[in-house]
Amino acid sequence: MPDKKFKAKCITVKLDDIVAYTFSMPVKDLVHLYYVAVRGKDDEDGAVQRPLSRRRIESVRDYILDGNTFFNSFILNWNEKPKLIVLKDGTIAFPLISEAAQAIDGQHRLAGLEAAMEIDDSVSERDLIVTMCIGLSTKQAATIFLNINTEQRPVPKSLLFDLFGETASDPKHAINRAKDIASHLNDDENSPLYRLIKFPGATRGSGKIELSTFVTAFKPSLEMDGEFYLRKLKTLEHQQTVIKNYFDVLKTAYTEAEIWTKSSQNPFFKAAGFNGAVDFLLGKLVFKCAEEGDFSKEFMTKVLDIDASDALTWEDLKGMDGKTARKRVTEHFERGLLRSAKAGDEFKF
Repeated sequence: MPDKKFKAKCITVKLDDIVAYTFSMPVKDLVHLYYVAVRGKDDEDGAVQRPLSRRRIESVRDYILDGNTFFNSFILNWNEKPKLIVLKDGTIAFPLISEAAQAIDGQHRLAGLEAAMEIDDSVSERDLIVTMCIGLSTKQAATIFLNINTEQRPVPKSLLFDLFGETASDPKHAINRAKDIASHLNDDENSPLYRLIKFPGATRGSGKIELSTFVTAFKPSLEMDGEFYLRKLKTLEHQQTVIKNYFDVLKTAYTEAEIWTKSSQNPFFKAAGFNGAVDFLLGKLVFKCAEEGDFSKEFMTKVLDIDASDALTWEDLKGMDGKTARKRVTEHFERGLLRSAKAGDEFKF
């Protein structure tokens, strides 16, 4: 029995030495057409993919079953005879041969679509955008793969609120925003928390502050009625800059006190100490900065007035329950706040 024919309108684009054809295609035809060539395992041109991750496939499956779709294209490399593809009058046509095209980008999305089809057959009728190349060499396929996976960075989920303002009713907005801020601070080499936040799946010994601790500490303040929004700090950039500046001030003072890098002594590497520091930031410092219209490191340094010789250590908090330790941290910083306050003879009445 001859293979079913596929035909669609397409757009042809030449990118350097690679010609690509973009068109729409039903899910059922796409999953029939593709296969994955794994680098180091499959001895053929274009084998650049990594082994599939079951966790990612299940995540994509659930995303699709929730009614979502993909607006970015799936990139394929046609590996059958080039003459089987017919290009004429702005259309592309070819036989739907099983495993005729390598997946260069989208392997987990495709596997997730297959898994979703097993649960909901209507998924098979959805249309997707496909960009197909013909007979790519391994070098060409690797160039595309590296461009997608190294040169581009995913957009933080919570940035959608800043762009469109449409997630005010999203119950996960504050959690997504806290995770986005944590990810930025953990990945930015200039961040005081660079590589200090421990994400799920991280290697043993990496990170000091659990992601769950960070998210739980900041989530209430990132709600629509939380401290950041009350102080007109609504964008991702402003929120993460305030947090970065604050911990920059702490790191500078505690580095001077020769405590910052000592895990056993740095109180902010423990949940209670970190929460106490966040309590002070949100309960006192943000209000003070908003009052003055100044969230700079210089102003925070002046307000905190941390005495390196009197820096709080984990030893000072040992033996306390979590609630008491948190309160002890905020009280310690409040002393600096009092030191930086104006003298009585400077008051205006």
